[in-house]
Amino acid sequence: MGACGEDFLDLTPQSNANADDFYRNDSEIQTAIVASYSSLYDVYGAVNVMYFFGALCSDDAYTDDQGLGDYVEFQYVNITPSNNEVLAAWRLFYQAITRINKIVESLENMDLSNKTVYEAEMKFLRALYYFNMTQIWGGVPLVTTSMSLDEAYKKGRASVDEMYTQIIEDLNYGIQELPHKGSERATGVVTKGAAYALLGKVYLTKGDKTNATSSLMNIYNNEYSLTPNYSDLWDMDKKNGVESIFEIQYLGGAENSPSYYWAMYSPANNAGAVTLQGAGHNQVTDDLWNDYEEDDPRRNISIQDGWTTIAGVFNSTRFPIKWVDETENYDGNSEAANNNFIVLRYADVLLMLAEATGDEQYLNEVRNRAGLPLYGTSEYPSEKYPSLALAIEHERRVELAMEFHRLFDLKRTGRAMEVLKTSSKNKTGLLDNITENNLSWPIPESVIDQNPDLWQELQNPGY
Repeated sequence: MGACGEDFLDLTPQSNANADDFYRNDSEIQTAIVASYSSLYDVYGAVNVMYFFGALCSDDAYTDDQGLGDYVEFQYVNITPSNNEVLAAWRLFYQAITRINKIVESLENMDLSNKTVYEAEMKFLRALYYFNMTQIWGGVPLVTTSMSLDEAYKKGRASVDEMYTQIIEDLNYGIQELPHKGSERATGVVTKGAAYALLGKVYLTKGDKTNATSSLMNIYNNEYSLTPNYSDLWDMDKKNGVESIFEIQYLGGAENSPSYYWAMYSPANNAGAVTLQGAGHNQVTDDLWNDYEEDDPRRNISIQDGWTTIAGVFNSTRFPIKWVDETENYDGNSEAANNNFIVLRYADVLLMLAEATGDEQYLNEVRNRAGLPLYGTSEYPSEKYPSLALAIEHERRVELAMEFHRLFDLKRTGRAMEVLKTSSKNKTGLLDNITENNLSWPIPESVIDQNPDLWQELQNPGY
């Protein structure tokens, strides 16, 4: 499902019919919907846009794959308009959105029993993608219908407010039409709870805590709960559990739809000591490791504290182990793993509720699961986290570690610049000169070149 072509909006993906031809029956719609869900494999892939922005650009992660300058730009939050991964991400999002728009328009003229559910699923994915794009780039061209290339080239940027208006509209449609968890048409498809959770996150990002609370409370203590054991979240025999709200489905084995988090995040060139090879992405900084409280069981469930070579030499590089898959699945290059990836889960909702309401009870539900002293008690490390806001920031960091949330969280709370500049990633001063402008990626250079009359309107400040 990779992006293709040279166009700003790739309206004719190689895996699909031309955008001028609409889907004609249930079979074609079903095939297109599967392809739309498959785009999640790329957006949330082990080495792709959500990892680059949410993890590698943060103070939690670095990469040992230094062969590509594009990766280093993310690591030090100094991204250039010519960065190839930024262009690939832009094309990837719009390729997926183009297919989604085509499905939605096709459904308007079809008489199907699942018509509104299909449409709600697609509008959720469109909202998710536009929400991520808005956080990464700010306002982007807002496309909700099929259009010709000439029209696409003339499309300017929507404002951030316009983006949020469309995102909220799509999610409200999902809340109206999607089923509850347990009655969805297939495992892994979008449910009403996912729409409520994402809408709550959208409102929280907008600074609208009242509506964020209202949305999130619709799933509080309903069909979701914290799994009793944190480790169960990463158990491949316990996928889609009670805590999972929206989870990307993978199936191990080279002939299936495997995930590559385990191979990509294991130590670089470990020569079989950990995995068959290892790429060294999403490696753990000292800052993240040290932010865990000493008795927090989540640290050793989430991170391995170094590794030993086949020759018996210890290497102190720390790496994530949430996505371990020790089975023998192999695709000729690396482990074709069976791990799912959770996009939205109940612990995230609880911590958003704490942020939206200012009530520590939701924070303490998460801490209670970890067996840690509750916020507000004398045993809580209040000298290190002296306010509820800092306590929530800390808890989100360790609870959701390496799951692509960190920079999104810091940007939302306005803490990104302070945290990045005082982090261990800045020990050589490479982050000294970054500004708030660096927290938004540039519009890709080739996109600007295709829209020369809109240069001033399109490009983000500082680029």
